[in-house]
Amino acid sequence: MQTLSKKTLVAAALAWSCSAVMAQSVVLAQAAPVDTTPVQNATSAKMDRALNQDGNWYFSWGYSRQQYAPSDIHVSQPSQGNDFTVRQAKGSDFPSSVPDTINSLFNLDFTNPQENLRIGKFMNEEKTFAIEFSLDHSKYNVDANQTADVDGTIGGSPAPGSMVLNSQNFDYALHNGLNHVMINAVWLRHLAGPQHKPGDLQLISRVGAGILLPHADNTILGKQNQVGPKNTNVCCTNSNDWWQINGWTAGVEVGLRYRVYKAMFLELTQKFAYGVLKGVPVYQGTADQKLWMSEQVLSAGVLF
Repeated sequence: MQTLSKKTLVAAALAWSCSAVMAQSVVLAQAAPVDTTPVQNATSAKMDRALNQDGNWYFSWGYSRQQYAPSDIHVSQPSQGNDFTVRQAKGSDFPSSVPDTINSLFNLDFTNPQENLRIGKFMNEEKTFAIEFSLDHSKYNVDANQTADVDGTIGGSPAPGSMVLNSQNFDYALHNGLNHVMINAVWLRHLAGPQHKPGDLQLISRVGAGILLPHADNTILGKQNQVGPKNTNVCCTNSNDWWQINGWTAGVEVGLRYRVYKAMFLELTQKFAYGVLKGVPVYQGTADQKLWMSEQVLSAGVLF
């Protein structure tokens, strides 16, 4: 009986000790949470270095050619009794000649040729990811003297079924131009040469979306549209503005960037874009169109 009492006392003492240790551990765990401040500070410091180091911005200017898939163009002119669609109209770009391009450069008229602007900022320390603003001053015009199918109504009567698209019947152009204004996500990957030095060859890819800001110049069934003088009503939402927001665009781009000297680079890319045009001004009406564009861009840029 005495032996049993001693064993009972020893067991009770052990149980009490274990309970005390466990309770103390719980209290310590509650009183001393894990300190994540050093990790947060390190991440913040890395981001600060990435956003403030030299050469974190870049700017490029280049020129381009575009090709367009055939597309439908719907025209609505209620006061004229016109509501018709030109089916699968073929279109082309309108590049400046070499002498004209050179004259534009000397005269600082950079918006005459089909030019392309990019300005971006790297968002990581390795300079492999950037956010970018881009402007593609592309141009578009319906190819002259082609014959296209037409349906709907013209002058309140059924459309003739086909039409020769000439300077009087259907002269439709976005010459000043078909401007793609976009925000892009940009990725760069090292391919060859010393990194971030002359000779560095990188793969560059972009994906982005934005607005279409065209200037329309057209003659539909002998009636030319008028949107007001260029230097008086410039942009962007009134019916008589020279440039008007007439839709949205999205695209992808891939190519090569080559560092030629210190902070200077050359870039050659291929871009594909899809655009939806709504409310393009025509005489007493509007036009709608969906476009697929293929574009080649050659540009020069600087890091700063």
